[in-house]
Amino acid sequence: MRRILVAGNWKMNLLQSQGAALSQALAGKYASCAVEILVCPASPYLGGVGSTIRGSAVQLGAQNLYFAPQGALTGEVCGDMLKDVGCGWVLVGHSERRQFFGEQDELLAKKVAAGLQHGLQVVLCVGELLAERQAGQTEAVLEKQMAGLAQVSAEQMANIVIAYEPVWAIGTGVTATTEQAQQAHAFLRGQLKSRYSEVVASATRILYGGSVKADNALELLSQPDVDGALVGGASLKADSFIAIIEAGIQAQARKG
Repeated sequence: MRRILVAGNWKMNLLQSQGAALSQALAGKYASCAVEILVCPASPYLGGVGSTIRGSAVQLGAQNLYFAPQGALTGEVCGDMLKDVGCGWVLVGHSERRQFFGEQDELLAKKVAAGLQHGLQVVLCVGELLAERQAGQTEAVLEKQMAGLAQVSAEQMANIVIAYEPVWAIGTGVTATTEQAQQAHAFLRGQLKSRYSEVVASATRILYGGSVKADNALELLSQPDVDGALVGGASLKADSFIAIIEAGIQAQARKG
């Protein structure tokens, strides 16, 4: 049984004191947990949040990395730096990186490979725009974006998580229906089977991201091919994020 992962992407939010208060609340509640918990603060605060959650069930991730190991690349961070401040995870290919920073699949494949090379677990984000869904192109877009796995072997897939985030549902208050989410996740699992094997497809976790909230989390996370959530705005407050984690625990129990 795939273990549910509830990940909070704080994006460019929360100053040091706010992030400390949130991470203390999470670490204080979850010394252990039936599901995996991940927080991804803004890069200046990774070390501080990492210190706060150390020894708890809460894990630390970064929101981005560059594929080069070091060098004259002003403003970038490499995998070694992320590991050095306590990160075990990194997000790659979030829709905002694709949309606002022009990141393409070829670059993202290099980032995924670099994350794995430096011992990080990688969350590869994929998802379609509203216009693409309306044009019936969802599956074609998702298939294309899975090229982010181009340099990943079947053995390395143990350290990969896929996050499906329909761009039209991110920060809009609009959530994909459970049927839409399940359909997209099942398609992605089929892509993993075609690219690798039934074994890899069955073992790989696929998260849903897109206006996940306390009141819709349990239904979403109970879907057979939904293995967790990549949470944006609702991860910025302890009560709402904890409610989603608790929904994840209930969904894990339902799935056995």
